[in-house]
Amino acid sequence: MNLDANIPSGPLEQKWDKHRFDLKLINPANKRKFKVLVVGSGLAGGSAASTLAELGYEVDCFCFQDSPRRAHSIAAQGGINAAKNYPNDGDSVFRLFYDTIKGGDFRSREANVYRLAQVSASIIDQCVAQGVPFAREYGGYLANRSFGGAQVSRTFYARGQTGQQLLLGCYAALSRQIGLGKVRMFPRTELLDIVVVDGQARGIVTRNLVSGKVEPHVADAVVLATGGYSTVFFLSTNAMACNVTATYRAHRKGAAFANPCYTQIHPTCIPVSGDYQSKLTLMSESLRNDGRIWVPSKNGDQRTANQIAENERDYYLERKYPSFGNLAPRDIASRSAKEACDAGRGVGESGQGVYLDFKDAIGRLGEDTIRQRYGNLFHMYEKITGDNPYQVPMRIYPAPHYTMGGLWVDYNLMSSLPGLFVIGEANFSDHGANRLGASALMQGLADGYFVLPYTIGNYLASAKLGSVSGSSSEFTGATKGVEDQTKKLLSINGKRSPDSIHKELGRIMWEKCGMGRTEAGLKEALKIIPALREEFWNNVSVLGTGSELNIMLEKAGRLADFLEFAELMCRDALERNESCGGHFREDHQTDEGEAKRNDDDYSHVSAWEYKGPDKNPILHKEPLVFDNVKLATRSYK
Repeated sequence: MNLDANIPSGPLEQKWDKHRFDLKLINPANKRKFKVLVVGSGLAGGSAASTLAELGYEVDCFCFQDSPRRAHSIAAQGGINAAKNYPNDGDSVFRLFYDTIKGGDFRSREANVYRLAQVSASIIDQCVAQGVPFAREYGGYLANRSFGGAQVSRTFYARGQTGQQLLLGCYAALSRQIGLGKVRMFPRTELLDIVVVDGQARGIVTRNLVSGKVEPHVADAVVLATGGYSTVFFLSTNAMACNVTATYRAHRKGAAFANPCYTQIHPTCIPVSGDYQSKLTLMSESLRNDGRIWVPSKNGDQRTANQIAENERDYYLERKYPSFGNLAPRDIASRSAKEACDAGRGVGESGQGVYLDFKDAIGRLGEDTIRQRYGNLFHMYEKITGDNPYQVPMRIYPAPHYTMGGLWVDYNLMSSLPGLFVIGEANFSDHGANRLGASALMQGLADGYFVLPYTIGNYLASAKLGSVSGSSSEFTGATKGVEDQTKKLLSINGKRSPDSIHKELGRIMWEKCGMGRTEAGLKEALKIIPALREEFWNNVSVLGTGSELNIMLEKAGRLADFLEFAELMCRDALERNESCGGHFREDHQTDEGEAKRNDDDYSHVSAWEYKGPDKNPILHKEPLVFDNVKLATRSYK
């Protein structure tokens, strides 16, 4: 397997500009001769599809929602980063680059991250031109707020619904191209296989989720923008339909999967309330700008928050990390919350919670100001919990959220499978072992608007693409494979629902490969998961047929992939004998309980090659070289 990252030569600041000039171009009149399939219609997929169509390519865009407006990007709350330095507080492209490298615990590529910081300012200009209603200061300038892992204010926002507003802007651009006939939209359609012809990705096989029709789609290149895989834990902040199927099935066809163990646990989510809960609710990291996080100083203190005096409270993030305080990076804030709860100082009936308190901010700024900044988030919290956060502190606890791992891509965002490009959260490239808050939207739009449109043209201008049709053996074989798996799932007639097996898998992953990981726990998981996978294939119950709307069939197919992928996650976590970012091996920590990296042995990207469902995957390593930042112990104190 070739893992050439194709990083351009020259100074870091000039790599992207030089690379864009060196890329091969396609005559505008010839672009319409090429067809590109974009799978996913969120910020990454929607921006890519609209931009490619604007350039002249023929584009088909697929999503399993009933409209691109329902893509999971809509759930993002707090904001989007950009190095515009509007507050004049010391920000710059290099500082955003450095904060991102450091926040990811020095486990990401310098060249990719610097490019992300470079194009970040253009994203804001693009979105303002589309009418995105960013918050503004009194004088009319765009407002900024702070997010974890940074000491400057660089996050642009639209109250607590930034993802929704950005997606509506992107959807407007996409709708324009659909109206012009340059994009064909395929809603309620799920990718179930990648088709490879002569070693190149030349199309996909999909299932219409309403009619059940399975059909091939032929193209010159395929773009995956299908998001992350946090629902492997069952309970997560992601929508229940989010899954790993598209990227994992591409992995089975030859695309390397990089750093699958790098998963992010978000520190500010509403705690689990019962066994029948199907997902968790995110409370934006932006709340940590004005909210103070604390627990009682004494173990087992069951008094209400308002009964506990100031001198009996432990504002543990402010105590442990005075330089960043409540805006410490997500991985650190999450582990600190778990540490406090494990020590018996958690709050709520379960003891799995900490307080996020706005009393000081309301007293200092007034309730109206807090309402203007976070009103919709406060309203959502009260609707779910019944508590009024203007009067009592919120209760929060960490939960699975974002995934930094994904399909391996080079500098051009192409996977190890030629012709298959991967953008947004579906790839591994920009965040290392921990994503800083407000950087997900930034990466998705950077990839779709400003990077992929250049690099995919270079591939199409260079590749030797033969004539292919949907009736070729590769497409008919892939289509039959999808139909056969559907028949197999429907024929098992077992006694367990997909959800019951998924919940069991989720508990295993949370306990053995969640916030804290140990060698013994990971080895145990690698014994349990294959047994659970066998249970699935022998005892799952999928009612209905494959020729109709069948949600149970959808869930079962995605769970089949999770049951294989979970083993890869645990294997990756077991192989990486260090702690870094969201990957916290309890057997690799400092005396103070901080993550203990091993740069001598693990300063690399772990890229796994699929060899079969019952065979061990092969590990390939891409070395990480740091010429512009100095490897150092990450400190936020």
